[in-house]
Amino acid sequence: MAPDAHPDWHVFPTPEALAEDLAGTVAARLAEAIAQRGQAFLALSGGTTPKRFLEALSTRVIDWSRVIVTLVDERFVPEDSPRSNAALVRETLLTGKAAAARFVPLCQPAADVETAAEHADETLAPLPWPLDVVVLGMGTDGHTASFFPDATDQSAVNPDNPASVAAVHSPSAGEPRLTLTLPRIAQAGFVALHIEGPAKRTVLQQALTGEAKLPIRLAFDHARNPVQVYWAP
Repeated sequence: MAPDAHPDWHVFPTPEALAEDLAGTVAARLAEAIAQRGQAFLALSGGTTPKRFLEALSTRVIDWSRVIVTLVDERFVPEDSPRSNAALVRETLLTGKAAAARFVPLCQPAADVETAAEHADETLAPLPWPLDVVVLGMGTDGHTASFFPDATDQSAVNPDNPASVAAVHSPSAGEPRLTLTLPRIAQAGFVALHIEGPAKRTVLQQALTGEAKLPIRLAFDHARNPVQVYWAP
């Protein structure tokens, strides 16, 4: 991608309008994958931004029994923690029609995050890669997935990393994290970045113009297909 990147922007007047449109687009991509190869593979982000989108997606009528859902990243916390991304997905997406989907979380009980990442990598290995759909988020520090600017180990963003899951330690992240690696995200058939608010739009624009060197730019530089930006004020 050129130093001054120009991604495809999808701009909406409200977060609610964004959630409905993104849910429809993701559902259509999943249905297309099911038609083409008999199943679909979806990776979702956590945090506070995607709640409306996940609730909207849960109402879409597709063959959810043929959909495998995993996470883009996860905090190394038990699933009953309010900071668990797995809990968010179970509460907002895996209800109603979408309860038929197969959910493969990243975090299982382990002595440390490195062991948890090894277990997750083994669990995800036989899944139907590449991902059909990835929905990313972004923090105001420019991180996406668990690619943090101050991560002590950059193996997660190594474009040659053969692993699906990596452990991440970052002072700014709080807990240790597990994340899909950059190659697994970049190989997806469809990648959307869901952000809201003027502050995040400014951060993204700084990353895409090269004004600031931030992890989010890696997703754009390495993605097999152009990243689609979904933004609302």
